[in-house]
Amino acid sequence: MKRKLISAALLCAVTGAGVFWFLTQPVHVDRTALDKLAAGDVKNGEHVFYAGGCASCHAAPGATGDAKLVLAGGHELKTDFGTFIAPNISPSSHGLKDWTLGEFADAMLEGVGRNGEHLYPSFPYTSYTRMKLQDVADLYAFMETLPASDEASKPHELGFPFNIRRGLGLWKMLYLNNAPAVALNNPDEQLKRGQYLVEAMGHCGECHTPRNALGGADTTQWLAGALSAETDAQGKRGIVPNITSGEGGISSWSASDIAYGLESGFTPDFDSMGGSMTDVIANTSKLTATDREAIAAYLKAIPEHKNGYSSQ
Repeated sequence: MKRKLISAALLCAVTGAGVFWFLTQPVHVDRTALDKLAAGDVKNGEHVFYAGGCASCHAAPGATGDAKLVLAGGHELKTDFGTFIAPNISPSSHGLKDWTLGEFADAMLEGVGRNGEHLYPSFPYTSYTRMKLQDVADLYAFMETLPASDEASKPHELGFPFNIRRGLGLWKMLYLNNAPAVALNNPDEQLKRGQYLVEAMGHCGECHTPRNALGGADTTQWLAGALSAETDAQGKRGIVPNITSGEGGISSWSASDIAYGLESGFTPDFDSMGGSMTDVIANTSKLTATDREAIAAYLKAIPEHKNGYSSQ
């Protein structure tokens, strides 16, 4: 009887491991869809680069001016899960030099590395998954023109169980979804563009939306503000503001105020936006006025929420 129980337990363990392995296998972008794309447009790729804020994380810490185009990595994101370190994504042997477009698209849209490993969502593929495939191809073409860096990428500093990448396959089943974050009522072309810029390329929800204990975004409080995922030396988190028109948000800001703020970095009271928004403004100031206006229109159209955080 004891032997039968042990055999049954072993069978259950093996079956469970097999189911886990099956459910957590990485997903890849359809290569036939990639083959149908137009050749990468470097000019549009540059626009996507700034809309996506790539340099904000992947430029070397402290880089300024043209040095921010050298995507050597090294930025550290200290969180409750451990420390994530942005990798080198320049066109060098330490970066993306040998990556194919398919491998790049896998990383952007499915959060999968070139060796088939799950990437951590500190890289905001949960937003980028909403991007158009052609924009991904254009970004890839632009990034091939950037300066190379020979700086080796550093490994993340994570403890168990967060250092087990395979488990991210289950996390993705819950939180990786390319559906729109909010439903807009009969949106015109400007609103559609604004939604695409905010929800996909701009990945604004990654910081401005509160998260649950598993690190998944609570889209029922979309852009309602949140405690920062990053912690300081004392383990404290800063506050990322509510950017809806709800209580505590930006109801007093007009669409033109928002668009101007994204260009200049000034609030309607002529105060300066600080913190991580400094990097955001460095990117959005390079977008077209039409795109900044589209972002503003979207932020004025989404559901209103009270602040999605409580102070520590």
